[in-house]
Amino acid sequence: MTKKLILLFAFFSTFVVKAQYTTVINSNRPGFSESPYSVGSGVYQFESSLFFRKASATPTFSNPQALGLNLLFRTSFFSEKLEFNLNTSLQYDKIAFKNVFESSYSKTGLSKFTLGAKYLVYAPKYNDKKEEIRSWKARHSFDYKRLIPHVGVYVGANLGSFLTDYHKKGGISTKVGILLQNEISSKLYVITNLYYDNIGSDFSEYSYIITGTYNYNDYWSGFAELQGIFEKYQKKTNIGVGAAYLFNENLQFNATLRGKLQQKEVGLYTGLGVSYRLNRHEDKFVELDEFGNKIEEQEPVKYDENKGFFGRLFSKAKGLFKKKNKKTVIIKEGDTEEEITINKPKRERSKSLVDVIIKEDKKDKKKTTKAEKKAAKKEKKKAEKDVKNKEKERLKFEKNIKKEEEKEQKRKEKERLKLEKNIQKEKENEAKQKEKERLKLEKEIKKLEEDLKKEEEKEQKKDN
Repeated sequence: MTKKLILLFAFFSTFVVKAQYTTVINSNRPGFSESPYSVGSGVYQFESSLFFRKASATPTFSNPQALGLNLLFRTSFFSEKLEFNLNTSLQYDKIAFKNVFESSYSKTGLSKFTLGAKYLVYAPKYNDKKEEIRSWKARHSFDYKRLIPHVGVYVGANLGSFLTDYHKKGGISTKVGILLQNEISSKLYVITNLYYDNIGSDFSEYSYIITGTYNYNDYWSGFAELQGIFEKYQKKTNIGVGAAYLFNENLQFNATLRGKLQQKEVGLYTGLGVSYRLNRHEDKFVELDEFGNKIEEQEPVKYDENKGFFGRLFSKAKGLFKKKNKKTVIIKEGDTEEEITINKPKRERSKSLVDVIIKEDKKDKKKTTKAEKKAAKKEKKKAEKDVKNKEKERLKFEKNIKKEEEKEQKRKEKERLKLEKNIQKEKENEAKQKEKERLKLEKEIKKLEEDLKKEEEKEQKKDN
């Protein structure tokens, strides 16, 4: 139950809290796209995936098959909106070439090594529909502000000198990007990335990634992704689907399956991944007094036993120059002398009226601060109670609306059945009436025929 409450709190905090940090791990995997949000200060996050890629070997030199491990390390400091990351892949490549004969060789090494940073530039505010209890339509209508995306920028450096021969693309090159995120609803998110990569080299490329993620519940989510890469001589496209499972607030498992299209050749990409974070995040609180001034914490008393050897040595050396509070006095009694140590009388400054007033003022401030804290706590409890009462009223209101709708539906159904019954009855009466008229008509026709027959018989008798 506690686990579910933590996850639920984290889910709703994405709409209310402006900070980057969330109580539940925020992973970019299993997709290739990046959210504009950082992991938050004091968080060290590792996102790894074991992948396998296979395609046809069409060019003269190509990489038709690869098995590897991708690692993305993310952390944040200096600012909650700023994140630094390292993205690298260690893989076992099959390098194939076609000329007169077809052959291949294998090589193991790094295929990617990118140091990057991203910064959240803009985060729009959305209306909280849960507070709307007066209008059902306003509560369930679409908030068009959700079409405004969260915006982040990305800058990175590709270190090509670390890579294997096939993947080298010059020395150090630059990568820049724009990161967008739309929260269409509380369950559906759309991330769009636009990149310009390998700037300043002969292998510069443009790319886009569009990812749609849907949260089924607190633990499971699914995604679909489309990526397009535009190089100088070729275009690459891949379409992927996948799923992620949240094991706990710091651990996530994921899987993906993709289809790749390169030079009219179809390839396959599959991966299994784990995302884990070390959470050392601490929220900073500033305590203020009644006048809005920062209350400074008193430094703890430092004792010699808590210091190291040199600390204790220097503290003793400092003690030689301290004022002595004790005095040695020699007392003579006859021929004998005796040394005794007495405490020096302390010189005390007489308390002025100003000192007394300042002391009393400090006491009053402390009392006022305590009273204000109590009042704030009471106000907070009252506010929470009001929120609960509003939620109860909302549920009651929705329940009554539902009951009214059901009642109206039943009444309409009853009227419909009654109307159908009346129509059926009218049809039956009409049919009976027609049957009566038909029988009456037949009877009259029969009577006419009999009369005609009698007339004919009379005529014949007269003729005879």
